[in-house]
Amino acid sequence: MRTGPVLATQDTNETSVERKVQTQKGVDLNFTSVDLTMSLDDFSDRVLEPAMSVLAASIEADAMTMYQDVANQVNSQGAAASFQKVLLGRKLLVDNLAPLGGRTANLNTQDNMDLVDALKGLFNDSDAVAKQYREGYMGRTAGFDFMENTLWPAHLRGGAAGYTTNTTSASLPVSPNPVTAITVAAGTGSLAKGDVFTLAGVMRVHPETKANTGVLQQFVVTQAHTGGAGVVQISPAIITTGPMQTVWVAQSNTAAAVTVAGVANTAHGLSMLYHKSAFAFATADLVMPKGVDFSARQVFDGISMRIVRQYDINSDRFPCRLDVLYGYRTLRPQLACRLACN
Repeated sequence: MRTGPVLATQDTNETSVERKVQTQKGVDLNFTSVDLTMSLDDFSDRVLEPAMSVLAASIEADAMTMYQDVANQVNSQGAAASFQKVLLGRKLLVDNLAPLGGRTANLNTQDNMDLVDALKGLFNDSDAVAKQYREGYMGRTAGFDFMENTLWPAHLRGGAAGYTTNTTSASLPVSPNPVTAITVAAGTGSLAKGDVFTLAGVMRVHPETKANTGVLQQFVVTQAHTGGAGVVQISPAIITTGPMQTVWVAQSNTAAAVTVAGVANTAHGLSMLYHKSAFAFATADLVMPKGVDFSARQVFDGISMRIVRQYDINSDRFPCRLDVLYGYRTLRPQLACRLACN
C-alpha cells in the first residue's frame, strides 16, 4: 500500500505450481465371443457402468488425499458434527477471503447423518426442506452446496506429545523469506503427514492488511516425522514480514509449545469445506490406438476416459481396457477447511 500522493510503482510477482498429469488408472475386462453373442445384450449397463464406478471411486479416493495439504481445521474429534462446526468452518474460509460463490461442504456419511438429525427440529413441508429429511439431502445453506461422499478417509493422528520448538522471533528471520520447516527441540512420538498443530505465540494475520488477528495460526505437517528432536516440514510457510506475510510472532526468547490437534494415535473422521479454486484436477486425452477391434473416448465433466477392445484369435476372447490419465494438486489450501469429528 502507498500512503500519500507520491507514486510508488511496484513489480507484479506471479507464482505458480506444477501439476503433473501422470497417474494412469484403469479397469481391465475379458470376455469371450460367446459372451458377446449370447449374454452381453446390454454391454453398457451390465459391463461398462459397473467398471467405471470402480474406476471413478479409486480416482476420487486418490484425489481426496489432498486433505493432507490443508491446515485449516475445525476440531471436534470424538464428537458428532453440528451446524455450529460448519459455521466455524465457514468463518475460517471467510477470514481467508474465500469468494462467496462456489463453496462446497463435502461431508462423509456420518457427518451428513449427524447434521440432518441435528436440524430435524426445523422441519417444514417445503420441497427443499422435505428433501433433507426424506432423502438425507442437505441442499444449500450457510453459503455451501452440501454433498455426501462415502470415500472420505479417516485421519490417523500421530503419537506426538510434549513437543517444543525454538521457532520464535529470536530464531525467525524478520524478512519476507518463507520458512517451511521448523526445528523441534524436544518431544516424543511421531507426527503423521496431515497432522494439524499450532505454535504458541505464532498468530494468523489478515491476508490483506497483515494485522495480527490474535488467533493462533494452524499449520499442517507435510512430511511424516518419526519423533524426537529434528526438523518438521510444515505448511503454510512462515513469513514474518512483507507483502506475503502469513504470521505475527510474539517477541519471546522461550521455546514455543507445539499443540497437535486430536488424540494421539487415534483416528478421526473427515469432511471438507472448500471453495472450488482450492484444488485442481486434470485429465489428458490418451492416444487412440489403430488396428484394434474397437476404441472410443468420452469426456464427461472434464474427465477424459478411453476404452479399447481387442480380439485374441488364440482364445476367442475380447480383452478390454478402460483408462484415465490424470493429475491433481492443491492450489490454494487456505480456501479449504477440514471438519474433524467422530
